[in-house]
Amino acid sequence: MQHIADLAIKLFGNAKPCLCGGAHQVCLNCEVCRAKFPDQLYNPKQSIASIIDATVLKATTTNTEVSALCRVANEHKTASVCINSQFIPLVKSILHKGIKSCTVINFPLGSASPQAIAAEAQACLEAGVDEVDMVQNLSALLSEDMDAAFASINLTAKLCRQHKALLKVILETCYLSEEQIIISCLIAKKAGADFVKTSTGFGTDGATAANIALMRSVVGSKLGVKASGGIRTREQALAMIAAGANRIGASSVTSLL
Repeated sequence: MQHIADLAIKLFGNAKPCLCGGAHQVCLNCEVCRAKFPDQLYNPKQSIASIIDATVLKATTTNTEVSALCRVANEHKTASVCINSQFIPLVKSILHKGIKSCTVINFPLGSASPQAIAAEAQACLEAGVDEVDMVQNLSALLSEDMDAAFASINLTAKLCRQHKALLKVILETCYLSEEQIIISCLIAKKAGADFVKTSTGFGTDGATAANIALMRSVVGSKLGVKASGGIRTREQALAMIAAGANRIGASSVTSLL
């Protein structure tokens, strides 16, 4: 774990002890200090349905498909329904109380500027969405432009807090080395995100238990960890939960139950 702590010090230059947990060990001087926040871990007393983001993000998605997914979400009481922003008003008109509306931004490529990402987030938040899943600024991260990578999340996180919305940052782990996954988690935590998430489902691979375990180790217990991409069976969902996920993104809710 010292490797993770060394990366944190290299990135942020701080050697004070961490108070919120996480293998980085040193304080990241986060935008939001989570030391006194409740843990974001799966409670075995919860149903699997209650942590599923029922998801439909295909380019060809129709109102009929979204409406059908909302009915499934209502029946099984999922955590949210995750859709493209076109459908925010529709899902909010159908979902029962307690089931959140969720949308994606900077999706699926992760190549917009910090300002463009924030503008997209603002439009979605003004439409009343409850949760925002943003692809991190992959272009900035892979170019080692850490200022832009941080700003992309930080600007959006501030907007989400203003609207009392949850922000999940999609790392798109299939394109990242282990070190880049660690760095992405550290940046997301420092910048004020509420969750880190594995995948868009549009990359070359989806969630793996190994990456979930790594992400959970880095961020500690105070941030959520969402597994998404290629999770189609109950056995896969249980493996992600065992590795540290407390939210699952899936297009087929009933196959996970």
